[in-house]
Amino acid sequence: MYAVEVRDHIMIAHSFRGELFGPAQRLHGATFVVDVAFFRERLTEDNIVVDIGRAHEALKATLAPLNYRNLDEVEAFKGQQTTTEFLTRHVFEAIALAARSGALGPGGDGVSRIRVTLHESHVARAWFEGPVSG
Repeated sequence: MYAVEVRDHIMIAHSFRGELFGPAQRLHGATFVVDVAFFRERLTEDNIVVDIGRAHEALKATLAPLNYRNLDEVEAFKGQQTTTEFLTRHVFEAIALAARSGALGPGGDGVSRIRVTLHESHVARAWFEGPVSG
């Protein structure tokens, strides 16, 4: 299995509900380093997994609406606990849609799996991995 990974980051604010979250129930900030790995069984005719530039553009476009935002105020997230785990799936869904829609360019249709990792800090991270097909 071949893979290519791109990276970006976002700065967000959010809060959680429930005693489980202790002090994180208060509004707090986070800077997430976001990695997206694209997997395929065989390389394209040009010997690539995916166009790295287009993959990075897709990631930037996915993260832009979240960057420097209070996620508690994002309409799409109303009623959700915007945990690191939840956000990995949100980013995955957008990137998988980009792959299915051709936004990754020639060869992007051969990507079989995507893994999205959000690094919450230097000691904690979460990821979601799944097939590109809906």
